[in-house]
Amino acid sequence: MIDKVIFDKLMMRYSHLGTRKVEATGAFLIGHAPHIASEAWLNSVYPCLSERDTLELEALLGTTIPPEYRHFLQNISNGMSVLVDELCLFGKRKNYIRTSMDATRQPFSLSDALEEKPRNATTDMFFIGGYSWDGSKLYIDKRDDRVYYCSRYDSTPLKSWDSLSKMLISEIERLYGLFDINGRPIDENEPTIPIIL
Repeated sequence: MIDKVIFDKLMMRYSHLGTRKVEATGAFLIGHAPHIASEAWLNSVYPCLSERDTLELEALLGTTIPPEYRHFLQNISNGMSVLVDELCLFGKRKNYIRTSMDATRQPFSLSDALEEKPRNATTDMFFIGGYSWDGSKLYIDKRDDRVYYCSRYDSTPLKSWDSLSKMLISEIERLYGLFDINGRPIDENEPTIPIIL
């Protein structure tokens, strides 16, 4: 299981650019990025889920959440976004109100991740997020609890990690190496996905 102290330290890498708590949703934004857009923030974390929220989410999804991801949602963050969605983990979206920018600051929905899974995915594959570069995906295989990376339309594993914790730490650090101290890409043409085919 990922340690919250380690996770928070990773996510706060761009705190020198500012932080903000969103009252409407409880989202915590790190690293103001006006070079992207006036209201853009590099990293986002969301309030953890209660046991009741988690049970409601499982009922909505029609499946159980793998133990390590359940722990993440309840004790670390209800989804997250790193470097303006370069890497996202999905969670429980509370509503789809779009009355203001602040109201939309919620995680991408796990139900959308499961609905948009590749056609050759099995019921053991629990899709948890992905990469904005090309829409590639991440899933936890319930048979072995490993995290797998696959392309957008094919669930054949292209890379794997022993755990969610190992994936998060290594991927966030890898992505940070592709961006400068202000959150700008060092090379805009360099793919931000884990492997290049």
